[in-house]
Amino acid sequence: MPELVVHCGGEKVTRDQLDLIQVPEETDSYKPVSHYGLADKLLTISQDLLTDYVLVAENYALARNGNQLFALLNFQEKEGSQSLRLSVAFRNSYDRSMSIGLAIGANVFICDNLALSGDIAVMKKHTKNVWNALEDLAISTLYKAQKNYQQIVVDANKMRTRPLVDEEAFRTMGLLYGKDVISPRQLTVVKQEWLKPSFEDFQARNVWSLYNACTYALKSSPPSTVMEKHVRLHETIIDV
Repeated sequence: MPELVVHCGGEKVTRDQLDLIQVPEETDSYKPVSHYGLADKLLTISQDLLTDYVLVAENYALARNGNQLFALLNFQEKEGSQSLRLSVAFRNSYDRSMSIGLAIGANVFICDNLALSGDIAVMKKHTKNVWNALEDLAISTLYKAQKNYQQIVVDANKMRTRPLVDEEAFRTMGLLYGKDVISPRQLTVVKQEWLKPSFEDFQARNVWSLYNACTYALKSSPPSTVMEKHVRLHETIIDV
């Protein structure tokens, strides 16, 4: 089973290991959200609401000595696509380096690449009612999950039908670099994955293959930026 990969100072852990990280002390103006508590709540709500899907993988990564969490819950349709899986992506921090974020997307099973589109639900305030607000945010976001996922399936099929030659692919890479979607180091990875794909499924010269070369490269992004970068990638490349 593929796992979440966070190269930039990250470490893969289990859900139980999240409970071993010390939670910051609460103050009058700040109530921390524990990594383990967040993961447990989102897993429970996801399983309750996504009744047409079954959980197939939980993936968690910590960075900055456990202060940052990035996680993916992967669900598979009981009847539907076997190559794409609905993903619930979320993040959290103890050092206030990033807000709690929640997004719904798709996981490309063959290589564990992540596709995200649409808005990222963000909660910035950590007040005493944070858990009630978080539950409301999770429920409202997950109610939109299946529609968002199905749109990504449509987009993926659209990209598969659009052929792409090297010159067009290189121009798109430059655009993504210019927009700060991919870094100079990631640009090298994208080019390599386009010219010599690591996975047979992406040998075809089309937009979908380039898209997956980019999402493969974005695995090296830090947790604080990875979700936004995936969304910006999707918004840019869908119009190629």
